[in-house]
Amino acid sequence: MSVIATRPGRQGEAMEIDEAARRRLIRTVAEAVIEHADELTVLDQAIGDGDHGLNMKRGFEAVLADLDRLAAQPLPEAVHEVGMVLVMHVGGASGPLFGTLLLQLGSSLPERPNRADLAAAFAVAVAAVKARGRSDAGSKTLLDVLVPVQAALAEGDPAELPALADAAAAATVPMQALRGRASFLGARSIGHLDPGARSAALMVRAAYEALAAGA
Repeated sequence: MSVIATRPGRQGEAMEIDEAARRRLIRTVAEAVIEHADELTVLDQAIGDGDHGLNMKRGFEAVLADLDRLAAQPLPEAVHEVGMVLVMHVGGASGPLFGTLLLQLGSSLPERPNRADLAAAFAVAVAAVKARGRSDAGSKTLLDVLVPVQAALAEGDPAELPALADAAAAATVPMQALRGRASFLGARSIGHLDPGARSAALMVRAAYEALAAGA
């Protein structure tokens, strides 16, 4: 099976992602997070427990260790199973939050989604993260990236997603944290990039680039 329209495009254009494309997608996202683990640790040392990078690295190393099994499954099941691996291997709050995102995304995706399907499934997944973290955009969390990305999937140009995600993560710097460990710092959390938002931006960019590579 060939890869057809893997880059999120027109609303009605289906994405057919074969096993090779699923392997590339999972591997590219995992490697992006692992590559930036030290950066994520430094960010978390400033406003958190200092273990975000290590936790995310451990989770995605477990994903890579199971890559053959994950990539062999249809897209919805593959995404769902990656979420399960993260829940089991990523410590702290990040495991439940990023795991919930992918678990719900996988549960909501059809096997051959078009852009509208992807936007709808991502909206459900973001809502699940909001409920799990009892938070929303503006609280200096991963949601400050996920919420604008979902809006862009629904209405904007998909090619802008990587830059949008990066800018959304950077926009957490002047925010005061209202949720998570960083919220204990109060105003002292201002001036720091949120590590969860940075992780989300890395994942969005990597996912887009992996899908675009097969288009």
